[in-house]
Amino acid sequence: MNKNNTSIWTRIRSSALFLPFVCLVLVMAVNIIYDTMNGSNPLTFFIITLRDTTGNGTILYGRIIDILNRGSEAALLALGMTLVVSSSAGTDISVGSVMSVCASFCCMLLAGYGVSSTNDFNVPLVVGILAALILGCVCGAFNGFLVAFLKIQPMVATLILYSAARAVGLLMCNDLIVYIRNDAYGFLGGFCGILPTPIIITAICIVILTLVLKKTALGMYIQSVGINDKASRIAGLNSKMIIWATYVLCGLFAAIAGVVASSRITSADSNNIGLYMELDAILAVALGGNSLGGGKFNLAGSVIGAYTIQAITTTLYNLGVSSAQAPVFKAIIVIIIVAIQAPPVKAFMRKRAAQKQTVREGARA
Repeated sequence: MNKNNTSIWTRIRSSALFLPFVCLVLVMAVNIIYDTMNGSNPLTFFIITLRDTTGNGTILYGRIIDILNRGSEAALLALGMTLVVSSSAGTDISVGSVMSVCASFCCMLLAGYGVSSTNDFNVPLVVGILAALILGCVCGAFNGFLVAFLKIQPMVATLILYSAARAVGLLMCNDLIVYIRNDAYGFLGGFCGILPTPIIITAICIVILTLVLKKTALGMYIQSVGINDKASRIAGLNSKMIIWATYVLCGLFAAIAGVVASSRITSADSNNIGLYMELDAILAVALGGNSLGGGKFNLAGSVIGAYTIQAITTTLYNLGVSSAQAPVFKAIIVIIIVAIQAPPVKAFMRKRAAQKQTVREGARA
């Protein structure tokens, strides 16, 4: 291998997206091996076809489409979680509960308080959705106030809504599962043409947030505050407002994810919507190569991390692992991936790479 090729490989390996892509490739490889051993087409994982369905017409079908569809909520949560982790060096563990309370609030408004099932909207659909998004921002603002202005440790501050928000959602729905049996509401979690609507919603959110972070100074401000809060204040940045704003955005994305999750099942199930989703969001940030200690962040890495987690789940189900057993295998896989990204492991790998490079240069000399 010549010097130029070595240099290119070094740059690729040092990229923040290198490990997330490697993890995703490994998951794909497991699917290929499994399909081959079963006598199926080795490329079954990558096959996307058009399928006629009774309720949705002609739609795209395949494992990749299923992963992109089912992983949409985790990807949305990962967007907000990335900003929160970067600015405050802490995690928002309330996002799953915020999903639940926002979905409950939306369905309660659409159905009317105390109504368990309806075909007609009590208020316009847009009003219900906007109210849910505003509630998500309010929840984020509350968390942000505790963290940014009262200086409460993020995990402790967000523990309040983690414990209370789901219960508030139950109170809103009068301890009922509220069913919205209207196709207009089901559209958000259904299909738009041949594509699942959640994929489109997630893609729009990713594009908008990316443009905002790239075309404005917000991304730089968030990273600056995360790297050194005191230095940012001296430089003239309002670090408290920046941290607060990231929590508001995190609440907004949690609300969007909650509405999408509720639309999938056309109901508000406060006990189950968003359950344990905060863990997937945090893991997505970690798998995406982002430091949980704050500072620089990579939005693309977090999105890839979210879909990698969903790919692992889908693969486990494809291998015949039950939903009750899947979290065990998933946890083992995630531990291995996170351990690879641990600073001591990275330092060891860099040291070994430097030693090999020294040996090669000595041999050439």
